Amino acid sequence: MAERMKKNGTQKKMDARLGVLRSDLETLQSDMKGLASDVEGVADDRVHLAIRKAENVALRAYHLAEESATNVADDVEAWANGNVESARKSIRAQPISALALSIGAGALLGAIIGAVSRRSPCDSD
Repeated sequence: MAERMKKNGTQKKMDARLGVLRSDLETLQSDMKGLASDVEGVADDRVHLAIRKAENVALRAYHLAEESATNVADDVEAWANGNVESARKSIRAQPISALALSIGAGALLGAIIGAVSRRSPCDSD
């Protein structure tokens, strides 16, 4: 009988230890779920921040490209105004070549402007 009480005492101690272990495992599981949720929130915040930074960089690049295009257009206009008389003489001397050249230049500019207008980020706002 003493042996049986010894076994019951040992069994109770083992059950108590298992109970404590289960409780610790449940606490650990709960903590891990909370940690996963916190990590997800931090990652989500970082993704949003990275997207905002990328949008800002893209917008600055677009504005710089637009400014460069405006400057080039101004330079071309100034060059054209300075060479109008020379162009008139060339056109009068070779009207068909001038016509073909102007059609090609118009088609090229039309393609460039069409491509720029399709890619404009302002269209999606």
